[in-house]
Amino acid sequence: MAARSVTLGIDLGTTSVKAALVEAAPGDPSGFVVLASCARAAQAETAAQSAAAGPQGQEQDVKRIIQALHECLAALPRQQLRKVCGIGVSGQMHGVMFWKTGQGCAWTEGGAAPVFEPRAVSHLVTWQDGRCSSEFLASLPQPESHLSVATGFGCATIFWLLKNSPEFLKSYDTAGTIHDYVVAMLCGLARPLMSDQNAASWGYFNTRSQSWNLEILRAAGFPIQLLPDVAEPGSVAGRTSKAWFEIPKGTQVGVALGDLQASVYSCMAQKTDAVLNISTSVQLVASMPSGFQPPQTPDPTAPVAYFPYFDRTYLAVAASLNGGNVLATFVHMLVQWMADLGLQVEESMVYSCMIQAAAQQRDTCLTITPTVLGERHLPDQLASVTRISSSDLSLGHVTRALCRGIVQNLHSMLPFWQLREWGVERVIGSGSALSRNEVLKQEVQRAFPLPVSYGQDGDAAVGAAVVMLQRSLSQQKS
Repeated sequence: MAARSVTLGIDLGTTSVKAALVEAAPGDPSGFVVLASCARAAQAETAAQSAAAGPQGQEQDVKRIIQALHECLAALPRQQLRKVCGIGVSGQMHGVMFWKTGQGCAWTEGGAAPVFEPRAVSHLVTWQDGRCSSEFLASLPQPESHLSVATGFGCATIFWLLKNSPEFLKSYDTAGTIHDYVVAMLCGLARPLMSDQNAASWGYFNTRSQSWNLEILRAAGFPIQLLPDVAEPGSVAGRTSKAWFEIPKGTQVGVALGDLQASVYSCMAQKTDAVLNISTSVQLVASMPSGFQPPQTPDPTAPVAYFPYFDRTYLAVAASLNGGNVLATFVHMLVQWMADLGLQVEESMVYSCMIQAAAQQRDTCLTITPTVLGERHLPDQLASVTRISSSDLSLGHVTRALCRGIVQNLHSMLPFWQLREWGVERVIGSGSALSRNEVLKQEVQRAFPLPVSYGQDGDAAVGAAVVMLQRSLSQQKS
């Protein structure tokens, strides 16, 4: 049993591709050990295939993403790859790519292992794509779903292409996320399978009925033949049709997962945990009690969104656009001011000095609302500084107020009392901006007075592997 309980997890992210090998922890049925992992920069940004998309178009070259994936696998230990009994795949949600059935890739036996190379495929239009203006989105039919449709969402992009580049769509008969594509190619599927996690991220998907809004879409002239079939997250999409980097032919491959869900799965040990990630932006995620159903209609002004998780449960997600990027903007401003005064200072030095100053300044009356980037639910909101007095103008005061503002802004979206009401007992803190900033940690403790655990960052590749590992172990038991 031990010889066959290794699983491979793959995460196809916006900037990098990661692969991880995981096995069950000895003597702990729910635990796991990461045997090896590897990440490679995707470097896949490319010009939009439709000229009409203009500079707002955000696309990636699928060939470069697959190349980065193969580089990751080539770097993993071959003797461990031979033991792989399941493959879990996750990736950046919302995005869409197109391919021709039966012509999506070609397998080449060239090097040490067979690899697949993309053939009749489009670029990946990513979640960051901005081609759908507010006016265009307002012209689309209202979805029958609890989630709104935004630019960068798969169905919105397809509607845009239908209107602005109908000839482009005629070249393809299949669509999916980048991770749905990888699963389909590994298993030789004629039609891709999509988990409800990714379907919900495209828009026009009803999570209660587990179905696309086919009547609404058909009435609007949408090419519904492009919509993938939907399957439960954690279920098996198929088996590898060929040996792949020492991984045996016939290995089970899971339906592709959303990167948010896979990342949470890797670090949320208990249902009573909330996961707080402060990196460039901020996410606070809690697991909703079983039986919870989100509201029937979308509310674009609501600060919390509900995403499908596993076993028909939901994650409550407060996602703020203002996190470590706000601190970086402040540092950049200080460096720029000093340059204007004829002084050259390194950004890294400014950052460490300001955190040190704020650590010594335990409190302040200065109030900073740090929303320089607005929020999805308040797109027009700007930042502000209030309660300014001459005694609160030191670097320590301003940095303390800025760190507090970032956490308070998140707290205004998903307050402590709401977490308690949902039964949250502990916060798992992760992310680069939080892990190296003692002041932010203090402010998290102040706003969310619960035990906070650090040290286990969410990892979508690991989460995807663990989903398949637990499936494999439960099959062995039965």
